[in-house]
Amino acid sequence: MSTHDFDLFVIGGGSGGVRAARMAAQRGARVALAETLGTDGLGGTCVNVGCIPKKLYSYAAHYADAAHESHGFGWEGPEPTLNWATLKANRATEISRLNGVYGNLLRGSGVTVFDGFARLQDEHSIGLATINADGSPGHQNFTAKHILIATGGTPHVPHFVGREHVITSNEIFDLEPFPKRLLVVGGGYIACEFASIFNGLGSQVTQLYRGEQVLRGFDDEVRHFVAAEMVKSGVDLRLNADVVDIRKTEDGLRIELEGGGVVLADAVLYATGRKPNVQGLGLDTVGVAQGAQGEVIVNAHYQTNVPGICAVGDVTNRVQLTPVALGEAMVVVDQLFGAAAGKPAREMSYDFIPTAVFTHPNIGTVGYSEAAAREKFGQVTIFRSEFKALKHTLSGSSERTLMKLIVDTASDRVVGLHMVGAEAGEIVQGFAVAMKAGATKAVFDSTIGIHPTAAEEFVTMREPTRN
Repeated sequence: MSTHDFDLFVIGGGSGGVRAARMAAQRGARVALAETLGTDGLGGTCVNVGCIPKKLYSYAAHYADAAHESHGFGWEGPEPTLNWATLKANRATEISRLNGVYGNLLRGSGVTVFDGFARLQDEHSIGLATINADGSPGHQNFTAKHILIATGGTPHVPHFVGREHVITSNEIFDLEPFPKRLLVVGGGYIACEFASIFNGLGSQVTQLYRGEQVLRGFDDEVRHFVAAEMVKSGVDLRLNADVVDIRKTEDGLRIELEGGGVVLADAVLYATGRKPNVQGLGLDTVGVAQGAQGEVIVNAHYQTNVPGICAVGDVTNRVQLTPVALGEAMVVVDQLFGAAAGKPAREMSYDFIPTAVFTHPNIGTVGYSEAAAREKFGQVTIFRSEFKALKHTLSGSSERTLMKLIVDTASDRVVGLHMVGAEAGEIVQGFAVAMKAGATKAVFDSTIGIHPTAAEEFVTMREPTRN
């Protein structure tokens, strides 16, 4: 019999933590999970202030364009107007529903869920700060054979004069009132997504990025293409630009820029990166090794340097994607409690991870960028197509679509696939399976396309653009 209260104690109720807790409990382990439910709630960043609400707002932002574009198809009538309060209320209702779903899944699997802030005391002990029924602070202590840290990440805002006037992606969903003028600072996917979303919702959006082009790390051709599309749709994108200070005035927030320019805005969103959420966890007390950004350092099996303590997801600062955290959680569960009956223990591969960026238009990508492919494989062959989607031949929109294949010339394997256009994520997900399986350009060429679709372009590109 174990001398510990639990076989596994999970700190963090986000995607990775919930998955690990549920699956371990289904293996027969005694599992507890701690999350401060009064903050984000179960589901973590993705459910509460990340992927899900962001995608809902992205949908919302398309309706004004859709109404305008419908005129080319014969629809007539007044243009719609946004009721910001309704959008916020409906989003909150859906998120609350999802919080409940996560809670039911956990408890239904036999997981003990604690509402409180957990702190490591030693390699097998956890202190839990709670709030009693009368509102007074409470404290409980537990022991566990294994501890899993799955606390995710949190937005990072640099220090500068006027920092107290800005918001992050945590607060953007419930802004009041709706910002008629929004300044977005940053050039990563979060910044670009919210610039697109609020531009579509009706804000006058200015986006600042201190680099030479947004979306560093993505394929260069994709970066330039989507930036041009965003500008064409109305985003005032200013590159090689940064903030000096922000001051509150009668006319809103006054933002002074490097070089002397000034922007006036009703709200300033800082989307300048995220850092591991490790504050107050007691990592120093226990001696858990951390990296330069505070990330928990783990080995290939997600074990820290302290026996019995593992970590998965954004807190390790590897690949910050919800499906990656889910995959890592399953690897940990299989290692600690055995694989599901009749199945081999899972392993995690970081090759060919597909991802989407919900800019307007969307980006979908899997595999290597052109620059990375040339560095790894040497000789590559590029296939590229740019066109106006069939829908926009009548809609009146000037939006264009980009599709690109990168082929390792020696093996003929498709090692990079990139798209900018409507439903790019939905399209690329299917192709990601083929690429994971090692599909060659010859396989793509032999595949019959679905006509008329944008997706068929990936299997009909015959002539290389360049080598």
